[in-house]
Amino acid sequence: MGTSKDIDGSASVPAFYGKELRWRREAAGLTLQQAVEGSFYGVSYLSEIERGQRRMPVDLAQHVDQVLRTDGFFARGCEDVRNAKQGAHAGYFAPVAEAELRAQTIEEWCNALIPGLLQTEAYARAVIHATHPLDLPEEVDAKISMRLRRAKLFDEPKRPEYWAVLHESLVRNPLLPPAEMAEQLDQIAALARRRRIVPQILLWNAPTRPFMELSLMFMEFDDEPPLMYTEGPYHGQTVDDPALVKHYRKAYDRLRAAALPPEASLAMIEDAAEDYRNGKHQR
Repeated sequence: MGTSKDIDGSASVPAFYGKELRWRREAAGLTLQQAVEGSFYGVSYLSEIERGQRRMPVDLAQHVDQVLRTDGFFARGCEDVRNAKQGAHAGYFAPVAEAELRAQTIEEWCNALIPGLLQTEAYARAVIHATHPLDLPEEVDAKISMRLRRAKLFDEPKRPEYWAVLHESLVRNPLLPPAEMAEQLDQIAALARRRRIVPQILLWNAPTRPFMELSLMFMEFDDEPPLMYTEGPYHGQTVDDPALVKHYRKAYDRLRAAALPPEASLAMIEDAAEDYRNGKHQR
């Protein structure tokens, strides 16, 4: 039977609870399969919780407490783990940031802002100052750090596959001074040239499509149902009902079909960056 030696419980609150979960499961003589039997979750899901890589949902914690007879220990610990995993992220977004790490594909429709995974430090700072003007400097820095850390996903050579449909206004209507806007577009172009992302631009005069005013983010996984996420400046909503995700996905596919091809979109992004750099940009 395996041991817990490979888990450092002092590394984080999720690691602590994951180590405790594995210890209690093994002490009860149960395999991962036996521990999740009767729940809606799979073996790999529980294994990632034990390794501190994923937070435990309340319903699974209640199931584990019943199977291991732990008197509500893991259900009570869910809030601690959730807070520890949240960091500087908004509470409604923390599970999404966590899910990005497991995603096989990530696809976004962005109508108001360049997506967080693609933002430079200057762009992220401008967004945070606009939406949370009373944040203290250290709070702003913490949020920026968390946002930039998410982009480490693109250090992996192949995963996730990332596709973003951007409204033309995000390229043409600058949120930053010209030099910083050029840097932001350069970053997007560089990721596209590295074949780590596929950007498409939806033009101003493209036919109106359903949900154009609603940002959409889709994630697909190896062994989990797909997720859809949408948000406003101060709220977010995750949708995991397969039928509803499918409806939203069809709307996204129509938007993507109306956008410029990737090659033309990349050329527009690079041309706009050059115009910002040379002072030729016109809104």
